[in-house]
Amino acid sequence: MTLRSITRTIAAQETSDGAGVRIRRSLGNNPHARMDPFLMLDEFGSDQPQDYIAGFPPHPHRGFETVTYMIDGHMLHEDHLGNRGDLRSGGVQWMTAGRGIVHSEMPQQESGLMRGFQLWLNLPADEKMKPAGYRDIQPEDIPAFQVGDASVRLIAGELDIEGQTLAGAVVGGTTRPLYADIHLAPGSDIMLPVDEALSAMVYLYEGDARIVTEDEEKPLTRSGASLLSEGGQVHLKAGDDGARLLLIAGKALREPVVQYGPFVMNTREEVEQALRDYQSGALTA
Repeated sequence: MTLRSITRTIAAQETSDGAGVRIRRSLGNNPHARMDPFLMLDEFGSDQPQDYIAGFPPHPHRGFETVTYMIDGHMLHEDHLGNRGDLRSGGVQWMTAGRGIVHSEMPQQESGLMRGFQLWLNLPADEKMKPAGYRDIQPEDIPAFQVGDASVRLIAGELDIEGQTLAGAVVGGTTRPLYADIHLAPGSDIMLPVDEALSAMVYLYEGDARIVTEDEEKPLTRSGASLLSEGGQVHLKAGDDGARLLLIAGKALREPVVQYGPFVMNTREEVEQALRDYQSGALTA
């Protein structure tokens, strides 16, 4: 089975969003920095409350899903549907904007630290106007398993490991998202199967690691989205300090993407309609 290699790395850029929350954005830092079906990946983290405490006051979305994964700290969520959740350390918030949602996300520190990721997952054209939805996934509900000296938390998708099919907290969907948080002990490695039909990337957020192929070992860029070639397996190897990284994959939609801020549709006319709907209140009617 062919090993996947790095084809391109999208380095994260420092920016801010919401009410001045400091983030590092890799996917989505410009319209050409995407990996279908994923639109954006933000890494946020600081031990300085002024970097994040103002949070993300009420704002709208349409046409995609957001997946927020907390590593440290808490995030309070409220939306126009009446949902209210406290996203705890190790937990995930999976929100389907669909035809429209207005929500707020307010970070809460834990011993001064707040850290995590937000991923934007595109919806196909025939699902962009489906009803909005929201799900809080608690840390204890995310499957975790050991593979040698590596630990894997499987947020979404399925992995075939040692003859077993392991299912994440979220499975299925048109784009068949795979989202795993992998912790590698110093000097350890792991071989993971990734369906050849899926586009895949790796994001290193702690330590150092390499992608291993038949011909070479190529270092991963810290805080960079390393897009991978086609293939059926990903071989990761940690350096002397160990590594923590995300493996993210999904089935490409191959549809036009027209984005204006929090609205992601297929045509300019659909985005203009989203703006009118938001201004008139029809977005959440």
